[in-house]
Amino acid sequence: MNKTIEILFPEFCNLYGDLSNMKYLQKCIPEANFIETSFNEEPIFVKGDVDLIYMGPMTEKMQEKVIRKLKPYKQRIEELIEKNVVFLITGNAIEIFGEYIENENGSRIEALGIFNIYAKRNMMKRHNSNFIGKYEDIEIVGFKSQFTQSYGNNEGNYFAKVEKGIGINTESLLEGLQKNNFIATYVIGPILILNPQFTKKILEKIGIKQQIAFEKDVQSAYDQRLKELKKI
Repeated sequence: MNKTIEILFPEFCNLYGDLSNMKYLQKCIPEANFIETSFNEEPIFVKGDVDLIYMGPMTEKMQEKVIRKLKPYKQRIEELIEKNVVFLITGNAIEIFGEYIENENGSRIEALGIFNIYAKRNMMKRHNSNFIGKYEDIEIVGFKSQFTQSYGNNEGNYFAKVEKGIGINTESLLEGLQKNNFIATYVIGPILILNPQFTKKILEKIGIKQQIAFEKDVQSAYDQRLKELKKI
């Protein structure tokens, strides 16, 4: 049975080239139905069944628009999370699902409120760092580049435990969010291309167990990158 992958708002949610996550996934499962939902369209997940929902990083201004766009569908999103639908949310898109985003002047942008975290912006200071973290039995590698950091208790639903770098903020060793098959992380890279074993896990979560595209090459690149990052 063909799988349906929905890519939310690709015309806006593609900072750092993170849309390449889905371009790579298309190489892995070309038989799947990839649907790019533009910002002016109703998401497919609202009324239909999907196997994976992807949303990547965006500008701070776009975050506010995406929150308003998705707010009417909050209950549906929570329902899909409970039903174990796979979500992969990268970069600052994680903040859409928290309680609020706080500006430098103290004003707040109310977010979807699905997870008990909140974000603080500092547009004069961008955080950049390398990342290594443990997700189940996999060491995740990647990068971070962000004007925001998140706060709150993700101890019971974090994505990866930090080995090098930072978690959801500089004081945290717990990165991202996970609930059932919902995964949200600040890690960019793109994460699927950089982490072949994680890509396999994502595919397994949607019921596909097979060799991934360019597996030998991406695994070799991962091994080398992990080795180099551990030296830094």
